[in-house]
Amino acid sequence: MLQLLYAPTSPFVRKVMVCAHLLDLVDHIALLDSAAHPIRRDPRIAAHNPLAKVPTLILPDGLALYDSRVICEYLAARAHDTHLFPAAPERWRTLTWQALGDGLLDAALLARYESTARSASEQSAAWRTAQLGKVQAGLQALESLAPALAVSTPSIGEITIGCGLGYLDFRFPEIDWRSEHPQLTRWFTAFMALPAMQLTAPHEA
Repeated sequence: MLQLLYAPTSPFVRKVMVCAHLLDLVDHIALLDSAAHPIRRDPRIAAHNPLAKVPTLILPDGLALYDSRVICEYLAARAHDTHLFPAAPERWRTLTWQALGDGLLDAALLARYESTARSASEQSAAWRTAQLGKVQAGLQALESLAPALAVSTPSIGEITIGCGLGYLDFRFPEIDWRSEHPQLTRWFTAFMALPAMQLTAPHEA
């Protein structure tokens, strides 16, 4: 049995679990509670991952895999799947889309941490604005990519992008990204209807 250190609000955990659903591996993964935090280290995670971050996947032989990029590729290999991570040359476009989705998520998380994990005296409005500027730039790039994004047979690129947009809806409802990105909105609406996305919606513990 695989063991996954997780948090129900983490978009990177969601990314792993969407892959698990699509690969029919959910029943092979036991979810382990943890309290990942950007400042306070959870020893339950640190015992397996020196960065003390989720997701962290513990294999039956005790080997721990991290981060989401490595875990998702491991799950695809375990399931003998060749679609989530296709062969070259399509592979490079897929991995670049994954990097764009991960980058959008990284910026959104840093913006959130600035206002939730740091004291008011330590917070920088300029830093938060800069991170949200990266989010907006990512959204603009995704708007132009939207017509090429798959729905029913997603790669790791579409999965990561979908989890990124889902995180914005979850943590940044004040960002009305749909109003300026109609093509991306149409894709995301269809993508969100997938059972793998419905079953992994973030929620407070």
